Amino acid sequence: MSIPNVTQSSQNTNPVSQSFAGRAVIHRTRGRGHGEVVRLISPSDLGEHLKPFVFLDSFGGVMSEFAAAGGMHPHSGIGTVTVFTRGDVQFDDPEAGQGYIGYGGVEWMRAGSGVWHGKELSSGRSERIHGFQLWLALPADLELSEVQSQYFEAAEMRQAGPAYVIVGTYDGVTSPVNAPPGVNYLLVTLAPGQHWNYEPPVGHTVGWLALSKGSLSGPAYASNGELLIFSEDDGVISLEGGPDGATFVLGSAIPHPHDLHLGYYSVHATAEGLVKGEQNIQKLREKLFSLGDRQRKSGSTPIYRG
Repeated sequence: MSIPNVTQSSQNTNPVSQSFAGRAVIHRTRGRGHGEVVRLISPSDLGEHLKPFVFLDSFGGVMSEFAAAGGMHPHSGIGTVTVFTRGDVQFDDPEAGQGYIGYGGVEWMRAGSGVWHGKELSSGRSERIHGFQLWLALPADLELSEVQSQYFEAAEMRQAGPAYVIVGTYDGVTSPVNAPPGVNYLLVTLAPGQHWNYEPPVGHTVGWLALSKGSLSGPAYASNGELLIFSEDDGVISLEGGPDGATFVLGSAIPHPHDLHLGYYSVHATAEGLVKGEQNIQKLREKLFSLGDRQRKSGSTPIYRG
């Protein structure tokens, strides 16, 4: 997929710190959506260029309204990563216990061979929330793997400088999330004027960030709500917090080597995997809906793995 080149000289209205070297911003977008829910990456557009990062939603609002409106739905062939930049939510899962996910924490789900979910998180201690849901395309050897769910509160996660290491390994810090190798996903807050260099591992030629709050200055300038895509090399990504600071997620990875095979809720590395995953989803659906109401006292409904 070809992404139009967006040069800093033609786009940059903020000349601060032009001397910082680093990977160029080649594309920027605000996505599309309604209200506080915005689709920034889809498997059929930017996901083809950024794979294994194939989907990203920025979402915000009142968690109780999200929980009431959302329904159970299936996935296969992907891993989902959910983080929160403001507020928190509660998780309540018979296999994982109870707790709260706020800034620095994460929900990880490896859908693999097929899963139904959508109501495993419920209102926490804050009324309003903002977060990101990311999908990772799984490699061929994991696209039909056993389903796995993990929930980590912020206290269980580790930081490398201003970054929580949500997925992968960075600056000697390894995330407890059992995601495939070759992928880093960080949650970062920079103070006003704070300069930070992200030095991706060798081979991480895919690189992007999405801004949740504040702004970035310098060559990689950005305002709240923007997604930036960086040039395809494994050089440094040089960033600076704007006048009001910046909170964002950043991803880098070794490119996913497979074509994407797309279903309605599924993304697979092989055509055969997609067929099998969707068959499994249909079988799970029949079992799930025969169980009736599975809601727990907290308001959540556990992930159904079969």
